[in-house]
Amino acid sequence: QVQLLESGGGSVQSGGSLRLSCEASGSTDSSFCMGWFRQMPGKEREGVAALASDGSTTYIPSVKGRFTVSKNNANNGMYLQMNNLQPEDTAMYYCAAGRAVIPCGMQVLTPQLRNHFGVWGQGTQVTVFS
Repeated sequence: QVQLLESGGGSVQSGGSLRLSCEASGSTDSSFCMGWFRQMPGKEREGVAALASDGSTTYIPSVKGRFTVSKNNANNGMYLQMNNLQPEDTAMYYCAAGRAVIPCGMQVLTPQLRNHFGVWGQGTQVTVFS
Protein backbone atom coordinates (compact mmCIF):
# COMPACT_ATOMS: atom_id res chain seq x y z
CA GLN A 1 0.00 0.00 0.00
CA VAL A 2 0.96 3.62 -0.36
CA GLN A 3 2.75 5.43 2.45
CA LEU A 4 2.32 9.17 2.98
CA LEU A 5 4.56 11.72 4.66
CA GLU A 6 3.73 15.40 5.14
CA SER A 7 6.28 18.18 5.42
CA GLY A 8 6.57 21.92 5.03
CA GLY A 9 4.74 23.15 8.10
CA GLY A 10 5.98 25.94 10.30
CA SER A 11 5.16 29.20 12.03
CA VAL A 12 4.37 32.26 9.92
CA GLN A 13 2.86 35.70 10.35
CA SER A 14 -0.60 36.53 9.03
CA GLY A 15 -0.45 37.04 5.30
CA GLY A 16 2.48 34.73 4.86
CA SER A 17 2.76 31.60 2.77
CA LEU A 18 3.70 27.98 3.21
CA ARG A 19 3.95 25.07 0.82
CA LEU A 20 3.07 21.69 2.22
CA SER A 21 4.23 18.51 0.57
CA CYS A 22 2.70 15.06 0.75
CA GLU A 23 5.21 12.49 -0.42
CA ALA A 24 3.83 9.16 -1.55
CA SER A 25 5.67 5.88 -1.78
CA GLY A 26 4.45 2.46 -2.75
CA SER A 27 1.61 1.48 -5.02
CA THR A 28 -1.46 3.60 -5.63
CA ASP A 29 -4.91 2.94 -7.03
CA SER A 30 -5.61 3.76 -10.66
CA SER A 31 -8.66 5.78 -9.64
CA PHE A 32 -7.69 7.59 -6.46
CA CYS A 33 -8.80 10.40 -4.25
CA MET A 34 -6.33 12.41 -2.21
CA GLY A 35 -7.14 15.09 0.28
CA TRP A 36 -5.69 17.61 2.66
CA PHE A 37 -7.27 17.74 6.10
CA ARG A 38 -6.66 19.84 9.17
CA GLN A 39 -7.49 19.54 12.83
CA MET A 40 -7.47 22.10 15.61
CA PRO A 41 -7.12 20.96 19.24
CA GLY A 42 -10.47 19.80 20.59
CA LYS A 43 -12.13 19.91 17.18
CA GLU A 44 -13.01 17.30 14.61
CA ARG A 45 -10.75 16.87 11.63
CA GLU A 46 -12.08 18.68 8.57
CA GLY A 47 -11.42 18.32 4.88
CA VAL A 48 -9.69 21.27 3.26
CA ALA A 49 -8.87 20.39 -0.34
CA ALA A 50 -9.33 17.41 -2.61
CA LEU A 51 -7.37 16.14 -5.59
CA ALA A 52 -8.92 13.56 -7.89
CA SER A 53 -7.04 11.28 -10.25
CA ASP A 54 -8.24 13.31 -13.23
CA GLY A 55 -6.60 16.40 -11.77
CA SER A 56 -9.77 18.12 -10.65
CA THR A 57 -9.70 19.91 -7.31
CA THR A 58 -12.20 20.92 -4.65
CA TYR A 59 -11.82 23.38 -1.78
CA ILE A 60 -13.81 24.45 1.22
CA PRO A 61 -15.02 28.04 0.88
CA SER A 62 -12.77 29.41 3.61
CA VAL A 63 -9.58 28.53 1.72
CA LYS A 64 -10.71 28.92 -1.89
CA GLY A 65 -8.59 31.50 -3.65
CA ARG A 66 -5.84 31.21 -1.03
CA PHE A 67 -4.94 27.51 -1.13
CA THR A 68 -4.01 25.50 -4.20
CA VAL A 69 -3.58 21.74 -4.31
CA SER A 70 -1.53 20.19 -7.09
CA LYS A 71 -0.11 16.79 -7.86
CA ASN A 72 3.53 15.81 -7.66
CA ASN A 73 4.12 13.95 -10.90
CA ALA A 74 7.42 12.54 -9.66
CA ASN A 75 6.08 10.49 -6.75
CA ASN A 76 2.26 10.55 -7.08
CA GLY A 77 2.08 12.79 -4.06
CA MET A 78 0.74 16.31 -3.89
CA TYR A 79 1.39 19.83 -2.71
CA LEU A 80 -0.71 22.38 -0.89
CA GLN A 81 0.31 25.95 -1.60
CA MET A 82 -1.10 28.16 1.14
CA ASN A 83 -1.09 31.91 0.58
CA ASN A 84 -2.41 34.76 2.69
CA LEU A 85 -2.47 32.55 5.76
CA GLN A 86 -4.68 33.60 8.64
CA PRO A 87 -4.68 32.66 12.34
CA GLU A 88 -7.80 30.58 11.72
CA ASP A 89 -5.68 28.32 9.52
CA THR A 90 -3.61 27.20 12.50
CA ALA A 91 -3.92 23.43 12.74
CA MET A 92 -2.25 20.11 12.22
CA TYR A 93 -2.44 19.33 8.52
CA TYR A 94 -2.73 15.79 7.20
CA CYS A 95 -2.81 14.25 3.79
CA ALA A 96 -4.78 11.12 3.00
CA ALA A 97 -5.36 8.78 0.10
CA GLY A 98 -8.02 6.28 -0.82
CA ARG A 99 -9.91 4.71 -3.64
CA ALA A 100 -12.29 7.03 -5.45
CA VAL A 101 -15.58 5.35 -4.67
CA ILE A 102 -17.63 8.53 -4.96
CA PRO A 103 -16.74 12.00 -6.25
CA CYS A 104 -13.47 12.92 -4.58
CA GLY A 105 -14.64 16.30 -3.37
CA MET A 106 -17.52 14.65 -1.57
CA GLN A 107 -15.24 12.09 0.06
CA VAL A 108 -13.04 14.84 1.48
CA LEU A 109 -15.75 17.24 2.60
CA THR A 110 -18.17 14.76 4.18
CA PRO A 111 -17.14 13.57 7.67
CA GLN A 112 -19.26 10.42 7.44
CA LEU A 113 -17.28 9.34 4.38
CA ARG A 114 -13.87 9.70 6.03
CA ASN A 115 -13.56 5.92 6.22
CA HIS A 116 -12.90 5.83 2.47
CA PHE A 117 -9.41 7.15 3.16
CA GLY A 118 -7.35 4.18 4.22
CA VAL A 119 -3.93 5.82 4.33
CA TRP A 120 -2.98 8.88 6.36
CA GLY A 121 0.22 10.76 6.96
CA GLN A 122 1.52 11.72 10.39
CA GLY A 123 0.71 15.40 10.01
CA THR A 124 2.62 18.66 9.90
CA GLN A 125 1.92 21.63 12.17
CA VAL A 126 0.98 25.02 10.73
CA THR A 127 0.88 27.98 13.08
CA VAL A 128 -0.19 31.45 11.96
CA PHE A 129 0.17 34.40 14.32
CA SER A 130 -1.03 38.00 14.12
